[in-house]
Amino acid sequence: MNARMMAAAGLAAMVLVAGGTSADVFNMGGTRNADGSWMGLASLETVPVGNPGNAGELSGAAVGAGGYGPDRICGAVDYVYNIGKYEVTAAQYTEFLNKVSDVDTYGLYNPSMWSGGYGCKIERFAGAGTAGDPYQYRVASDWANRPVNYVSWGDAARFANWLHNGQPTGAQGLSTTEDGAYFLNGAISDAALLGVTREADWKWAIPTEDEWYKAAYYKGGSTSAGYWDYPTSSDSDPSKNEIDPDPGNNATFLQSEYSPYHRTEVGTHENSDSPYGTFDQGGNVWEWNEAIPRPLVRGLRGGGFVANEDCMLASYRYDSQTPTEEAYEVGFRVSEVPEPASVVLLALGGIGTLLRRTGIRR
Repeated sequence: MNARMMAAAGLAAMVLVAGGTSADVFNMGGTRNADGSWMGLASLETVPVGNPGNAGELSGAAVGAGGYGPDRICGAVDYVYNIGKYEVTAAQYTEFLNKVSDVDTYGLYNPSMWSGGYGCKIERFAGAGTAGDPYQYRVASDWANRPVNYVSWGDAARFANWLHNGQPTGAQGLSTTEDGAYFLNGAISDAALLGVTREADWKWAIPTEDEWYKAAYYKGGSTSAGYWDYPTSSDSDPSKNEIDPDPGNNATFLQSEYSPYHRTEVGTHENSDSPYGTFDQGGNVWEWNEAIPRPLVRGLRGGGFVANEDCMLASYRYDSQTPTEEAYEVGFRVSEVPEPASVVLLALGGIGTLLRRTGIRR
C-alpha cells in the first residue's frame, strides 16, 4: 500500500449523510489542495474546451491507428463546450439519489455500491421505498471523493437529465430524470436505451465520443494542434505511482491489489491532467460516452483501475458494454453547454478564467 493510501486508511470510517432540498452538487463545500488531496467534498466542476473546428484522427484497430475496436475518426468537434474536470464522485451521486430515489423506480442504486468488494460505499438505508417510509442514502467519508461506479449508461443519462432540470427533488419522472438532454420516459432495456439520442436543447449530457476524446487527447492551442497518445498530455506510457508530488504522466491503473480503495480520489494526480485541464480520463474508472461502436453496446473510454495502460490509449475503443450493464470498473463524467460569454471567449482562443471554470491551459 502506498503512502497516500496508508494515510487514507487511517481515517475514521465516518459516514456522510447527503441530500436535502438545499443540496447542490456544484457547491459541495470542499477545496482541493495543491497536491491533489481534498479538504471536504469535491464539487462538480467543468473546464472549457475551445478550438472549434479541429480535425479528428483515426482510432481503433485499423492499420495506422494500431488500437482496439471498430475504426472511426474521433475528436473533431465544431463547437465549444465544457466537460467535467473530474469523474462524477460517490458523494455527488449520493446527492442525486437522495433527491430522486426515495422509491428508485428505475434502479439508479446498485446494492453492490455498498456490498461489493470494489463498491464505492454508497449505502441505502431506512424503509422499504414506500411513500411513508422512503429510502435514504449515505456514503462513507473516505470514499466520498472517489468516482462512483456500478452505474449503467441509463443511470448516467438520468443524472445528466437531473442536472439539466436544475437538480430537482421528486419522483423519477419527466421533470426530474426522464426528460432533459435525453427523452427516456421509463427506458430501462438495452433496446430502449440504444435508441435514445441527445436532444437539441441539451444543457448537461453524457459526452459524445468526440467531446470525450478531444478533451482527453487534443493538444489544444489551435485547430491543427494534433493529439497525444495518453490523456496525461504524453506519448509515453504512464506510471502508476501514487507519490507526492505527482511526477506527471501518472494514472490509476493495475490497482486491484491496492485494497481497500483501488481507486484514487479525483484529481489526485495533480500534474497529470489533459491539455484542457481534465483529470483521470485515463484510469480510475472507464467512462461512458454516447457512441454506439457496434450493435447492442454503448461506448466506454479511458481504461480503469484494473485495466492496463494500453486501455488508456487514444487508439483504444472499448466496444463490449451494453447500456444497462452496471460494472465495478465503470463510471462517467458529464458535458455541458457553455454559457454565452464563455462561447465568445473560447471562440477567440480560450482567454480568461470564467466563473466556476478552471483549468484551461495556455
